[in-house]
Amino acid sequence: MNQGFASKIQNPKSKIGIKYFSVKHNYSIRDYRRFCVFILWTLLGTVLAVVLGVGILPVSLPKSLPLAIAHAQVVSETAQQEQQGRVYYETENFAQAIQVWQQVLQVYQSRQDRLNQARVLSNLALAYQKLGQWAQATQAISASLQFASAQQGKYSQAELKVLAQALNTQGSLQLARGDTQAALTTWEKAHNKYTQAQDERGVIRTLVNQAQALKVLGLHRQALSRLNQANAILQKQPESLIKAAALRNLGINLRLVGNVVQAKQVLQQSLAIAQKLQSPLDISAAFIDLGNVARVQSDLPEALQLYTQAAATSPSQYLQVRAQLNQLNVAIDTKQWTLAQSLQQSIPAKLTALPKSRHTIYAQLNFAQSLVRLQQANIPDTPNLEKIAQLVANTVVQAENLGDRYAQAYALGKLGRLYEKTQQWSIAEDLTQQALALAETINAPELAYSWQWQLGRILRKQGEITKAIAAYTQAVETLKSLKNDLVAVDPDIQFSFQESVEPVYRGLVSLLLQPSQQSNPEALNQARQLMESLQVAELEDFFREACLDLKPTLIDKFDTQAAIFYPIILADRLEIILSLPQKPLQHYSIPVPQTELETTVEKLRQMLVIRSRKSFLPLSRKLYDWLIRPVENDLETSQTKTLVFVLDGVLRNIPMNSLNDGQKYLLEKYAIALTPGLQLLPSLKLQQEKVQVLGAGLTEARQGFSALDYVDKEMKMIKSKVSSQVLLNQEFTLKNLQNKIQDNFFPIVHIATHGKFSSRAIDTFILAWNEKIKIDDLDNLLQAPEKKTQKAVELLVLSACETATGDKRAALGLAGIAVRTGVRSTLATLWSVNDEATAELMGLFYKELTNTKQSKAEALRQAQLTLLKNPNYEHPVYWSPYILVGNWL
Repeated sequence: MNQGFASKIQNPKSKIGIKYFSVKHNYSIRDYRRFCVFILWTLLGTVLAVVLGVGILPVSLPKSLPLAIAHAQVVSETAQQEQQGRVYYETENFAQAIQVWQQVLQVYQSRQDRLNQARVLSNLALAYQKLGQWAQATQAISASLQFASAQQGKYSQAELKVLAQALNTQGSLQLARGDTQAALTTWEKAHNKYTQAQDERGVIRTLVNQAQALKVLGLHRQALSRLNQANAILQKQPESLIKAAALRNLGINLRLVGNVVQAKQVLQQSLAIAQKLQSPLDISAAFIDLGNVARVQSDLPEALQLYTQAAATSPSQYLQVRAQLNQLNVAIDTKQWTLAQSLQQSIPAKLTALPKSRHTIYAQLNFAQSLVRLQQANIPDTPNLEKIAQLVANTVVQAENLGDRYAQAYALGKLGRLYEKTQQWSIAEDLTQQALALAETINAPELAYSWQWQLGRILRKQGEITKAIAAYTQAVETLKSLKNDLVAVDPDIQFSFQESVEPVYRGLVSLLLQPSQQSNPEALNQARQLMESLQVAELEDFFREACLDLKPTLIDKFDTQAAIFYPIILADRLEIILSLPQKPLQHYSIPVPQTELETTVEKLRQMLVIRSRKSFLPLSRKLYDWLIRPVENDLETSQTKTLVFVLDGVLRNIPMNSLNDGQKYLLEKYAIALTPGLQLLPSLKLQQEKVQVLGAGLTEARQGFSALDYVDKEMKMIKSKVSSQVLLNQEFTLKNLQNKIQDNFFPIVHIATHGKFSSRAIDTFILAWNEKIKIDDLDNLLQAPEKKTQKAVELLVLSACETATGDKRAALGLAGIAVRTGVRSTLATLWSVNDEATAELMGLFYKELTNTKQSKAEALRQAQLTLLKNPNYEHPVYWSPYILVGNWL
């Protein structure tokens, strides 16, 4: 703790003693106009949902020539004044913009100019929204719509554009207030008006806005459809700087919805146009956004090169600062300390030269965060924490002077975070409470959850456990209300689920499972529900959409002989919640740090695939001792037959059946199944029926993948046990598979081919003859519209897939396939076993599956036990990688 640190930092709410940044305006009005056009198109939709939909229209001139001549001087002066308001708005000086536009509005009111009043009121509504002045924003947009809709009879193009703008603004306000469906409807109306006005820029803007609303609603495909419509319009337009900027905006939004491949393509097209038209401003902006895509793809050297090019190319001081801040972040990530030192010394002067605005505030906070990271790395010549805190305190004052309550709430919270880092708990708590109160006042849940979480951490450190639980609970509920649809406040900082959402859930679970809470059954049940919710949230982040059909149910209502395990990996310990039928929840804790647990699991996974050794056994026994041994007696006395695991983190990458008690594998005692969470399961036991299989597979080497020699034998083995149709090699295409499924109903679809499960949906696939089949393709295949009213596929078998090596969350791809395709159960492999053992196991499995008296989990267990008893296949590498995910009955 830094003694005296707090006393040296000026009160962030006091203007006394704060050194303001000096601002020198070296720009002409013409420069500002160019800058504002750039900002309008590049930043639309990049910060938060509330930013989407901005459209500031130019002055509508009178239609009558004599009237225009009579008012020429007034119109000219008013237009210049209104343009100055636009400059203030686009440079994020919203209070000044409001002041200017109010004066302009009075001029139009005195002239009874209905159309220009409507347009200026729409602009005012946007500015009021930015400052969190919701009453004024609502009043302004209502008046704007009244003026814009007052026309009797047919609307002119100018009138249609103003009405469309007002509707567009109304949609932005509705989305910001959380009324997403209303926002979508309003933007669809705006789209129709822009279409009637033949305003393609307006049409593109409303399509992008609709995509944002659809994403919030969880309608991912429809959102991408809107963005593709916008792209189709852009492709038909001639090359221009307007097209380059619009493509850049589209690319940004494609990145935000997770389609990084298409985002890169669109941004590269934007760059090519900017380079052809020799526009350094647009070239540098494209470099920055391409750098952001490279960071999402974890290509940090490429990102650094693009940011460097942007900084060297841009004539804009603001873009230079953006590029250099991103360079600094990547330099720290890659530990290029010489470069980081150079940048941290050159950036402050450029920050000082920027006009005061929300952009400038965010840039300073971004810089402060990098300085903290440099401090933690003990890099010489880095400002101390006192100076960093003073920089952040200055941003609070700047936001207050601008009247920007959103930026103020953000800056206050960041200042509270600094005091949290220095363990000055009371000041940290006070600042965080201020930030939270302000965020709630202006209806900014994406900020509120962060400060609720921060408050929970601070309270926990002070021993206020009950209050900390309350704060954490509020944060989780706020996240649920957002459907985890979050982006970073700063558009150049990539949002991370692992850093910004997952720790909130785990922090609350950790509090609920502390010894002081263990006697509280409600706390235990809440912890279980939280882990269920985390599983759902993680899958939604995997898909980049809230698309999961939740069906909450209780295990003991449809399987009275199953026990369900919830292992929970926390930083300092492993917690396990156990649910036994007809019994209260149980809980036990293992004092093993996360790092030790992850190392043990990773080593076990590496050793399990070495066929010639049994060096895996000590690690297998260690995990058994942690997970199972504490409740061995409870499982026996409850007559449990099936163990169901809702696995967490790296535990998903190993087969639970390979755990060993010193004498037997867990497989020899119980049937075993996995589930991403009981909230995702159909709640009724499935009716057994005549087994009919659609098989597909590859035996030949394709697309750089090796041949699978035993797939042909595997398919023949299945045919000998059950009724089957098979697509092999050239016949195995996505189109052929789709035709088969549409023409007939198959309860089981069995695919024997290479495949990879990854923590990223875009990198998860199975291999067909001529292409890679992605998760969305499987979803479309197994849930084709023609089949929606028919029975769901009961079982999907993927018999030659594997999890991506070096990826702790790789098995998330397997869970994703299991959930997304809508099948009741998925049987897959954690690693590929290109051996006769696979063919034999599958034949045994289908033979057992025809026994209507046993579950799918038991059928798999019996097949695996047969292999285990075979001396040629007794090593777990042969029988253990087959896991059942989903409904095990």
